[in-house]
Order: sequence, then C-alpha cells, then structure tokens
Amino acid sequence: MRIGAIEAGGTKFVCGIGNEHGEIMDRIHFPTEQPEPTLEKVIAYFQAKKVDSIGIGAFGPIDIDRSSPNYGYVTTTPKPGWAGFDFVGTLKNLFPVPFEWDTDVNAAALGEATWGAAKGLDSCVYYTIGTGVGVGVYAEGKLIHGLMHPEGGHVLTRRHPDDHFAGVCPYHGDCLEGMAAGPALEARWKAKGYELPRDHQAWAIEAFYIAQAVTGMILTVSPKKIILGGGVMKQIQLFPYVREEVRRNLNGYVGAKEIISDIDHYIVPPGLGDNAGLCGALALGVKALHNA
Repeated sequence: MRIGAIEAGGTKFVCGIGNEHGEIMDRIHFPTEQPEPTLEKVIAYFQAKKVDSIGIGAFGPIDIDRSSPNYGYVTTTPKPGWAGFDFVGTLKNLFPVPFEWDTDVNAAALGEATWGAAKGLDSCVYYTIGTGVGVGVYAEGKLIHGLMHPEGGHVLTRRHPDDHFAGVCPYHGDCLEGMAAGPALEARWKAKGYELPRDHQAWAIEAFYIAQAVTGMILTVSPKKIILGGGVMKQIQLFPYVREEVRRNLNGYVGAKEIISDIDHYIVPPGLGDNAGLCGALALGVKALHNA
C-alpha cells in the first residue's frame, strides 16, 4: 500500500507517503498560510505521487460528522482564512481515493496506539502542547467523537496561587490553552520557553495547569497511557513536575499501580517522537482503505 498522509498544523503542514506498517518513505513540510496557497502545495505534492488513500489530521475545530453538509470543513478556528473552508472536498475533487480525516491530536493518538507509546493498549490520551493545546482520545479501541470531537485544550483551569497572568485564548482567556500554550509562556515571561532556564518558576506553573487537565482526564476517561507531545513538552524537565502534580491532585484516590508506583511509564513523551502527527495521519489513511 502507498498511503498519503497530511499533518495539517496551525503553524506547519507536513505531507508524506508511507505504508500500512507506519513506515514513512517520503515527506515535505511548509508553513501554514491561507488555505488556497497552502492547499496548492499539498496538491502539487500528491499529484506527483500515486497513493491508494489519504489520511488527514488537521488543526480544529473541524466537522467530522459524515452526515453533516459541512463534513470535511474547518469550522470555528481563529486561524485567518480557514474558518468555513472545505478542506476534504477541495482534495476529493482532485484525488479519487478514499479519505479519512480527524483532528491532528486524534490522529496522533491513533498513531501512538498503533505504532507508538500506547501500542498494544486499547486506550490512550494524547496532548499536544505547543502553539495551541489539543487533546486526542482513543478509548476501547477507537477514536472518540461525539457532538464534534474532543477540545480538551479549552477546559477551564483553577489558577495557580502565584500566577496573575490573564491568559491568551481569544475565546476563554484563562483556559488550559490560554494559560499553558507556547504563546502563553512567551507572553507571561517575555521569552520563549526554550530560552528559560530549566529551574525557572515557569515550569512549576506550567506543570500545575497541565496536571489539572491530565488529572481530570484520568478521572473521566481512565486511559491506560497519557502521552504529552508538542513543542512545549520538549522541555523534558516538565515531565517530573507534571507527574508529581498529578499524584498530588489524585491524593491516592486512584489506586492503580501505573500511578502509584510506575507513573514515569504512564505519563510519557510520544513513542513516535516528532513523527506522531504524520504517522497518525498515515494510520487514518490505512483506516480509510479498510473502510472503503
């Protein structure tokens, strides 16, 4: 099989070709611009390659309800020019192959469950914490949808007692994304995350907000693995802070050994590393073929 994969991020698009084993054979990347010039690059890439299906993991919110007249559209994103754009339809008009599309974080969760840190498990949650915050949920062997799809980056947060930052989310101000995404770090501390020392108080505050969301996810979804990816989580000193905060929040209430004695292997970085998103799109492309 030759599977086309598109990781459509808010900052960067990655397109690639792979197979049903999760092996990526070719890729390109380019900045996310307005829809038309961005999709022109996507189309040019795939026109030169014969693929059997295409999987797309896209920044959201998006319409993934196949019965909806707006299936395949980007919906209420604040990304300029993309709200109301028919992403899937634009490509389907040119490539007569099966398509599967979902959020970029749901795709990454599927990729990690298929080939990565959650391989062999029937549930995991994937957080990306970078330019924005997104959450993908894989439970009982399938991706979770519903009214739309998980938007856990916008859950409300309890404020850290030493933090008076207003938050940067244009919709909610001090939601998780507003307090913990990369732009929030930069706005609060007047420096990018990678410029801050490893022992800066920023990381304890950052972990406070991330751990709140993770704790809530453990208590509501009960996943067998929590995976934290994205640019902010490349600051690996965050992981011990987050794990400690989660245990403090749970206070012994969840008695699973994964949390009590093995949390280092429960809250983890992506097993697929920087390939989590593209491999996730590849997994969606495999799913598209199986569903065709």
